Amino acid sequence: MSRPLRTIIFLVLVASCGGSDFRAPRNLDDACSIVDQRPHYLRAMKQAERKWDVPVPVLMAMIYQESKFIGDNRTPMKYALGVIPLGRQSSAYGYAQALDGTWGEYQRAEGGRRAARDDIRDATDFMGWYMTLTREETGVALHDARNQYLAYHDGRTGFLRGTYKTKTWLVRIADEVAERAVMYDQQLRLCGKR
Repeated sequence: MSRPLRTIIFLVLVASCGGSDFRAPRNLDDACSIVDQRPHYLRAMKQAERKWDVPVPVLMAMIYQESKFIGDNRTPMKYALGVIPLGRQSSAYGYAQALDGTWGEYQRAEGGRRAARDDIRDATDFMGWYMTLTREETGVALHDARNQYLAYHDGRTGFLRGTYKTKTWLVRIADEVAERAVMYDQQLRLCGKR
């Protein structure tokens, strides 16, 4: 085998090993299974809990709803006439589905320029930061997954205005987030991860 061919094969192998695995864990309805498969998720969430006082089950339920634990998740594309791509529905990206503008605020205030939305540590820190600001501006408790989710989805100003009240689908989803947080909390207690 020639030297240039060996070099190319080596570079392809190295490049393929360097990528991140953004796939969702199996069995997203089992918090213990999630943290057994991805122990670094639990470490990141516990770090955010220590820093921001946001409970791990609330973070898990919010991430489940936002991205299903898919690190490079994006919103769907919009198409004109069903075939001409017009771009994404929004700039939401990563585990937390943070928008470009809000992520920029977080980077300036807390995370730094290197913070990445597809890094679980940065995403959970972002959520803790955002939810703490929500508590300060709206009075919503950090363990109140339902109302924290409503404020996360509609923004704090929208939440204070009650924009979610006309969105029955969003209220239903917020209720599901609250139920999932309770379920994850019970599961983590049973498997000794809480």
